[in-house]
Order: sequence, then structure tokens, then C-alpha cells
Amino acid sequence: MVDLREIADALKAGNAKKVKELVQAALDDGIEAVDIVNKALIVGMGEIGVLFKNNEVYVPEVLIAARAMHAGLNILKPLLAEKDVKPIGRIVIGTVRGDLHDIGKNLVAMMLEGAGFEVIDLGIDVAPEKFIEAVKNTNADIVAMSALLTTTMPGMKDTIEAFKAAGLRDSVKIMVGGAPVTQSFAEEIGADGYAPDAASASDLAKELIA
Repeated sequence: MVDLREIADALKAGNAKKVKELVQAALDDGIEAVDIVNKALIVGMGEIGVLFKNNEVYVPEVLIAARAMHAGLNILKPLLAEKDVKPIGRIVIGTVRGDLHDIGKNLVAMMLEGAGFEVIDLGIDVAPEKFIEAVKNTNADIVAMSALLTTTMPGMKDTIEAFKAAGLRDSVKIMVGGAPVTQSFAEEIGADGYAPDAASASDLAKELIA
């Protein structure tokens, strides 16, 4: 019988091939897909998040772990869909208009996926209208915005104002982050939360939908 801890450890080591093999072996042993996600992949990704927060691992290790997580998820997704297993929430994420940086956003998206969220990634240079359209189309619970330049930070405020104008502000939680962004800026523009790093963003998202 495959030990789920072994899958979590292989994920943390970034061994995509081993994760794939162990996930398949766990399914062959009759372990439910949802248990493999919750008790192995999410556990491993959560532990990587803690190490990242404590500066014990860095961006490359997180990216490699995320790749290993996706190797396992790709096997499990069709089975989860068959059983109609719902994600813990749905998040629209993007870097705001005028900003072409995406490494931080991609890390956050991976951490959110690793925590069990469905993530709709709109990419970079995302206009307020595009965030609004995505929320309408997907019924998302949370909008996550990233800005890496002080000059593009106002795009976050513009997006929040656009949600108000569209009458959607109360139906979605908005979280912000990025190198120049601060807690006080988040409060000033009326965001629901701010996270200083990818692991904290995943914790914050869980709090916002609780």
C-alpha cells in the first residue's frame, strides 16, 4: 500500500516522475483521488509554503515542487471531475493593467492550487473590465491582484472602483500583493486583504472564504 506521506515528500523534493508513479500506484491500491489530493498533494505543497515563508527554500524549489504537484494533479483531475469533487473556492488572479511581471503571480497561483482552489489565471496587464468579466463568467469567490511596480499600483484601486461601479463589489473578496504593495495601501484602496508572499496568500484566501 502506498504511503501518502511518501507522495508529499516526493512533491517537496520536486520529483515529478516519482509523484506521478506514486499517485498512480495509490489509485491502483484503491485510495480515493480526493484523499490523494487532500492528504498528499495539499500537505506537501503546504509544507513547501511554510519553508518558503521561513526562507528555508526559495523560488526555484517552489516552482519545481509545483511542477511535481501538477504531475500528480493531471492524473487525478479527470477522476475528481467524474465524482464532481468541488474545489474549496474559485479565484481569479492577474497582474494589473500596465504591469508585465508574472513570477510572483505565478507562485501565488501555484500555492492557491496547491491549497485546493480552482484558479483562473488572467495573466499580465489585466484591465479592470477583464477581471469583472472573469468574475461574471466563473462566479469566482475571490479576485487576487498583483502589482510589481509603484507606477501600476493605482491599477488595483481602479479595479476595485470598477467592481463597485458594476455593482459586484459585495459579491467578491479582493486580495492584493506584490513587492511595493503594503497592508496600509490595501486598506486605503478598500481591498479585503493583503499578503506579503505566496504562502501567506494561500492562508489569506482560506480565511476570506471561511
